[in-house]
Amino acid sequence: MALKDLKMLEVEIKVRIEIEPIEKRLGELGAEFINRTHQKDVYFRHPCRDLKKTDEALRVRNVKDKYFLTYKGAKLDPETKTRKEIQIRVEKGVFNLLKSLGFSAAGEVEKRRSFYQWKDLKIYLDEVKGLGNFLELEGTSWKDKEKIFEILEKLGIEKRRLTRKSYLELLEELD
Repeated sequence: MALKDLKMLEVEIKVRIEIEPIEKRLGELGAEFINRTHQKDVYFRHPCRDLKKTDEALRVRNVKDKYFLTYKGAKLDPETKTRKEIQIRVEKGVFNLLKSLGFSAAGEVEKRRSFYQWKDLKIYLDEVKGLGNFLELEGTSWKDKEKIFEILEKLGIEKRRLTRKSYLELLEELD
């Protein structure tokens, strides 16, 4: 496991958007387009602990046949989805390992993600299957929260429109 695989804090916001106007505005603000990927996330239930109740998540993400196991802790901030995050690159066999340990799939999220960089923030424009289009802004320190709200203002997005729910939670609400 390389140290670059670990990220200890994720400061994040999410908001439903129309992609085209936001892409245009990001270009005007000087955000750099990095890449576009297809991602499939499988979330897991813990055999002895209710991760929904503890506001935690465990998932395996597949991006171009590369797999990442991610643990997300409980939210730490009432305005954002700031939480402890640990991510490790793994092999496809992680699914068998988790199953052998008693974990079971809780749900899947599939999306097409466009990745931009602005200052030291990550900006994602997500087309989530069955859910719609979203903007995610991510940083890795508490200081990034100010930058996140700064770019939201520049994009003309009001704080009241933000959601702290995960894509999985939003999809479950549709059922």
